[in-house]
Amino acid sequence: MKAIILARVSTEEQCEAGNSLPAQIARLERYCQNKNFSIMHTYSFDESAYSTERSEFDRIIDLILNQKEKVAICCDKVDRLSRNVFDKRISVLYEKALSDELELHFVSDGQIITSHISAVEKFQFSISLGLAKYYSDAISDNVKRAMEQKLRKGEWPSKAPYGYKNITTPQGTDIVVDEYAMRIVQKAFELYATGAYSIDLLRQHMQKEYGIVWAHGYVGQLLNKPFYHGEMLVKGKLYPHRYPPIISKSLFDQVQQVKEGFNKRPIKFIGKPYFYRGLLQCAHCGLSITPERHKGFAYYHCTQYNGRHGAKWLREEVLTEQIGEAFKMLQMPADVVAQTIQTLDVVHQEKINFHNQEFGKLTQEHKSLTTMMDNLYLDKLKGRITDAHYDKFYQSFRDQIQEVNARLERLDEAEDNYYITAKYVLNLVNRAYDLFMSSEVEERRQLIKLVLSNLRIEDEKVLWDVQSPFNLLTNRTDHTGWRG
Repeated sequence: MKAIILARVSTEEQCEAGNSLPAQIARLERYCQNKNFSIMHTYSFDESAYSTERSEFDRIIDLILNQKEKVAICCDKVDRLSRNVFDKRISVLYEKALSDELELHFVSDGQIITSHISAVEKFQFSISLGLAKYYSDAISDNVKRAMEQKLRKGEWPSKAPYGYKNITTPQGTDIVVDEYAMRIVQKAFELYATGAYSIDLLRQHMQKEYGIVWAHGYVGQLLNKPFYHGEMLVKGKLYPHRYPPIISKSLFDQVQQVKEGFNKRPIKFIGKPYFYRGLLQCAHCGLSITPERHKGFAYYHCTQYNGRHGAKWLREEVLTEQIGEAFKMLQMPADVVAQTIQTLDVVHQEKINFHNQEFGKLTQEHKSLTTMMDNLYLDKLKGRITDAHYDKFYQSFRDQIQEVNARLERLDEAEDNYYITAKYVLNLVNRAYDLFMSSEVEERRQLIKLVLSNLRIEDEKVLWDVQSPFNLLTNRTDHTGWRG
C-alpha cells in the first residue's frame, strides 16, 4: 500500500526535540518501512492544529481526497491532525477510513483507523481527540492566567510602544524609557494640546523637526494611547502599569478634548496656510471670519451670511500689525524680570523639602497597595476568596492606586508650575512680540492660543481678551511703577 506522511509542529512545540519535524518524519519513515508501505509524499508544516484557518493542511487534505487508490495516512499522533473535536476535516478523513477508502495510522498512539475497527477502537479514537482538545484548552487556560497575572503586576505583554524600548535583563525582557523617542512623544502631545495643530500639521512639523515620517492613522493611535500616562489598554480594559509615565494624565485628557473639538469642526480650509484661519469672529454677527487669496494677498472678511452689515475686507498684514500690539503690551522691565526670577529661586528651594516629604508618603502608599493587589490575586488562585469578592476588592485597590497616581501627578505639576512655568512665562513676555512677528504659521497660531482668546473684528479693528496669567501683565502696562 502506498502511504502519505504528515508531520506537524505548532509554535510552542518548536523547541521540543521529540516533537520536531525531523524526529516525526524519521519515526514515520521507519514505521512505513516496517509495514512495507511505499511512501508517495511526505508533508511537513508548522501550523496550529487548534486554528480554524489552516490553509496548508486544507491543501494537503484536498490532495489526499483526490487520490484514485487507497492510501495510508501516517501521523505521529492524533493531535498532529487536530486538537479540536469539532474539526470537520477530521470527520471527513474518519468517514473515509470507515468506508475503506483510506487508512489512518497514528504511530506513537498505536492506533489504526480502518473499516474493520471495533466499537472499542472507535471509542479510543474519540478519547484521543478529546484528550488532544483538553491539552490545548489547558495550554490556553495557562496562557490566559499567565497573561492576567502579568497585567495585574503592571507588566506590558507585548512590544514596547514608541517612546519606550524592550531590553534584555538577567530576569528576562523588560521595558524602559527611550530617552530620545520619549521627548518626541512629549513634544507631539504638547503641540497637539495647544489646539493649533491638526494631525496633518503635526505630522509635517515632526517630519521637519525630527525627520520622522508618521502616517495619519499612526499619529491618531499614538495620541490615543493611555500607556503614556501610566495605564495599559488591553481588550477594552485599563490596567495601571509599572513603567515610568512619559506625560501627565491632565495633558492626555487635554489632547483628547482637542481631538473631540477637531472632529466637530468643518474642514473646508484645513490645508490652506492662513495665519488666522478659524481664530477670528465677526463682532457684529458672530460668524467666523473667512480668509481668501486675491492677486497674491490674503484677505479676511465676514461672509455676512445672516445679513449684510457693511463688513470690511482686511489684509492679513493689517491683522498681524494689530494683533502684534497685544504682544508688545506683555513687555516688563528687565530689572523686574530678574528680581522676580531671583525670588522664585529662593522660594523654590523651600518647596523642594515639602515636595520630597509628600512624594515619599505617596510612594510608600502606592507600594503598599500594589502588594495588597498581589496578595489578593494569590488568595484568588488558592480559592480563599470568590471571584465576586476578588473583583470587588481589586476594583477598590485599583481606584486607590489611581488616586495616589493622580496625587503624585498633581504634586509634580505643582512643583513644575510653581517654578518652571513661572520662569517660562517671564522669559517669554519680553520676547513675545519678536517671536510672534518672525514665526511660521503653526508657531504663530500657537502663540495666539497661548496668550489671547475671543479674537473678533469690529469694523476694521481687531479686539481680543488676554488669557491668565498674561492679563496681569497687560493690566500693568498703563501704570508707571512696578510693585516689589
